[in-house]
Amino acid sequence: MKTIEVVVSPKGETRLETRGFNGAECREASSFLEKALGARTAERLTDEFYQTAVLPQTIEERP
Repeated sequence: MKTIEVVVSPKGETRLETRGFNGAECREASSFLEKALGARTAERLTDEFYQTAVLPQTIEERP
């Protein structure tokens, strides 16, 4: 399941956490929130960022 979590600290600082996205699609999915919240001050990439999406393969036999 793909989720975007917005965490707000008691000091008013915000943090975005994305889960279930592969590669840079997390950045695309959360870009509207980043624009609304302001400039990014830090970024920590998870292992999911470095994974590529697995696409189904079709094997076709030809005579």
